[in-house]
Amino acid sequence: MNANDTHINRRSFLASAGLLTAGAILSPRLLFGQKVIDGPVQQINRAAATAKINVTKLRGNIFMVEGSGGNIAVLNGPQGKLLVDAGIDVSKAHVAAALKTISNKPIKVLINSHWHFDHTSGNDWLHDAGATIISQDITRDHLTKRIFQPEWNYTFEPLPKGGIPTITYKNEYKKHFNGENILVKTYQPAHTDADSSIYFPNADILHVADTFWNGYYPFIDYATGGSIDGMITAAARNVANTNKHTIVIPGHGPIGNHAQLVQFHDMLATIRERVASLKKQGRDLKGVIAAKPTASFDPVFGNFVIKGDFFAKLVFTGV
Repeated sequence: MNANDTHINRRSFLASAGLLTAGAILSPRLLFGQKVIDGPVQQINRAAATAKINVTKLRGNIFMVEGSGGNIAVLNGPQGKLLVDAGIDVSKAHVAAALKTISNKPIKVLINSHWHFDHTSGNDWLHDAGATIISQDITRDHLTKRIFQPEWNYTFEPLPKGGIPTITYKNEYKKHFNGENILVKTYQPAHTDADSSIYFPNADILHVADTFWNGYYPFIDYATGGSIDGMITAAARNVANTNKHTIVIPGHGPIGNHAQLVQFHDMLATIRERVASLKKQGRDLKGVIAAKPTASFDPVFGNFVIKGDFFAKLVFTGV
């Protein structure tokens, strides 16, 4: 299975949930919490429950699993499996089957890159399967609380006890597992206030989670401390920490590389500058959106869940 195949499958999954229509913009954790009869929550739950899960071998004994929320990294070896992110809980059967295609080794470790639903909803069943869950301390705190997201007028419930991380770190965490010296580092507030990158140095593979949406406009979660300036800083760090040989796992989208990180950073910085200039001129939100500050980037980045006008609104909120 190649990256283009997984890219198409991911878009088909979201399209089946009705999310690619104009104005249907959803938060990554929108599947958690209160219920809306026959609304987007039910649609995407139904889609996630039956979505095809794709497994792509990257380098060495590291794989990317795609199709259940955010992209999952899997380090496989004699000690068992280490996962980065957990996907959506209703995909459990399909994710479990996909993991078995990698090997029959047990699941031992799960690292959460941040708190959003599509990266943590599967925590509980993975814990039951044997995983010790690790996250930044702020991420753990978010997962224990009800969180109201005003952008969507939606309240998210805490994870079950089994899904709460039991090992936490503040700025950095290191783990030796299956011959890899895994390095986990936090970002300053960016996509949320608790994002982490996970680096596999022997394989030169970097999982940057939702600080990079490959080929898509990203969501910025201001409700839990996200920041457009922080996203730009995180994108610059991702560029600095990679080279032409590095394999990059994004939070969403196909497998990435250094050149795509550069393109993503330049997009963020340029749109931020355009929106800030318009706002300084006295334009209100409606006026900024009408000026189409994202127009030159829309053909590349505006073909997924978040469209140009909505991304302009996100940037406007943060400048």
